[in-house]
Amino acid sequence: EVQLQASGGGLVQAGGSLRLSCLISGSGFSFDDYVIGWFRQAPGKEREFVGAISWSSGSTWYADAVKGRFTMSRDNAKNTVYLQMNVLKPDDTAVYYCSAENVWDSISYWGQGTQVTVSS
Repeated sequence: EVQLQASGGGLVQAGGSLRLSCLISGSGFSFDDYVIGWFRQAPGKEREFVGAISWSSGSTWYADAVKGRFTMSRDNAKNTVYLQMNVLKPDDTAVYYCSAENVWDSISYWGQGTQVTVSS
């Protein structure tokens, strides 16, 4: 089973930066079989896709709302995926979740969220 732990959230002023981390652990799986994603959910809104990275290839995908501002990367040695968030806006305020989706059967695992608050 795959376990994920998100961290790095906090309070930042508009225009500032934060880096979120998603530590992936567990046993009985291959990292190469997973795409790691970041999602966010603001109060009163549905959870939305932010970005994703293929563990095997390193390919990344981003929501239009964050393209050019957010960057995902992975550290294979640390089993960690990062979400670098720059030029943050108040609209980026949300609880951010990381997920791992198996590319073969689409089974997903979720970590607990980390709160990001951007003040204007």
